[in-house]
Amino acid sequence: MGFALGPRALSAGYRLAAFERTGSTNTDAIEHARAGEPGSMWFVTSDQTAGRGRRQRAWVAPKGNLAASVLEVLDIAPAVAATIGFAAGLAEEAALEKVSLEAALRLGPDRPRYALKWPNDVLAGGKKLVGIGLEAEAIGDRLAVVVGIGTNVVAAPEGTPTPAVSLAALGVQISAEELFSALSDAWVEFLGIWDNGRGFAEIRRLWLERACGLGERVAINTGTMTLEGIFDTIDDTGCLIVRTVDGRRLPVAAGEVFFGSAASVGAA
Repeated sequence: MGFALGPRALSAGYRLAAFERTGSTNTDAIEHARAGEPGSMWFVTSDQTAGRGRRQRAWVAPKGNLAASVLEVLDIAPAVAATIGFAAGLAEEAALEKVSLEAALRLGPDRPRYALKWPNDVLAGGKKLVGIGLEAEAIGDRLAVVVGIGTNVVAAPEGTPTPAVSLAALGVQISAEELFSALSDAWVEFLGIWDNGRGFAEIRRLWLERACGLGERVAINTGTMTLEGIFDTIDDTGCLIVRTVDGRRLPVAAGEVFFGSAASVGAA
């Protein structure tokens, strides 16, 4: 079975470039944008060798995992583009729920439970299953936005800041191709709700319903400092709001997040 767009994505006019192996689907997408590609287009592989995660960490997808990037060329400001990652998290979570239906019926109470971790991860049982990264570049008077989504389908990396897990380890026996088809359809739905940022209030509401650690103790390592408190909410720009011990509510735009007992490790 090869990669194919879902029926909703096809109807919406999306196109697909599928690779047996590639260095980085994000790089492929940006290079196409520079060459005049107008979007909306997916770039996908089950064998990525030189991907990039947050803070330029290596993002390698061993054969069988899913590396997918979607290119949208939009007439929006960079600050608005930053909120598209929340729509991506919702799309991935919806796709995971769809492909996990058989496992949910088979495993019952032990079924995988997915949650969204600020800013752009999807967790299963507190372990990282999906990483989502955003890149943007001005192309003429528009903004080329690339959303890269990496899912641990058959294998998970070791030694990550948040312990990782794969769908296979969770008992979800599906292929990268099956997951991608569901993801491409879910992307159409949530991108439509996001509506060039105009619908972020609804995206925010849906995201908070699925958020990991909401109301819990949190530590955020920003790279220059560590901020501790309670994860209060996200604001209308997507910043995480931390309520400190003295009652202040502080916005955080970026950082490595640790919840619960792991917050002590993150703060160390």
